[in-house]
Amino acid sequence: MKKFLILMSFILCFFCASNNIALSVQQSRLVLVIGNFIAYDDGTVLDTKTNLMWAVKDNGSDINWNNAKKYCENYRVGGYSDWRLPTQDELENLYKSGIRDDKGIIKITDWGCWASETRNGGFEAAYFYFHRGRRHWRSVFYDYYVRVLPVRGGQN
Repeated sequence: MKKFLILMSFILCFFCASNNIALSVQQSRLVLVIGNFIAYDDGTVLDTKTNLMWAVKDNGSDINWNNAKKYCENYRVGGYSDWRLPTQDELENLYKSGIRDDKGIIKITDWGCWASETRNGGFEAAYFYFHRGRRHWRSVFYDYYVRVLPVRGGQN
């Protein structure tokens, strides 16, 4: 079976090379590589340019900022337990990379994702609006059309 997977990965690598897309087997895990993004089969995506590791998908439902923070703190994917809310800069860089829209490696199921920054005594929190590529602030209790996308690495 392992030989079959290796053979298939070489065939797929050859087939996808013209689109800057490659598939390979790495430590018995199927890996999708697009530019500087590596999607592993354990639910993680590594950005080799920033060294940030992203969840492959958001939480999938409306969530307020406090619950989004707890969601990240309790997130256990890929054998890691140090997940956190991303910053606005990190989310904006992800948006600018196009990896979430054009390539479909990272799935965001609604318009925006919460960021780690807060203001006004913690009553407002930042989120990034992926639909338009803009930064916004909302009440930490707001929970419509906003998701959370855990990240690890970088600055806390």
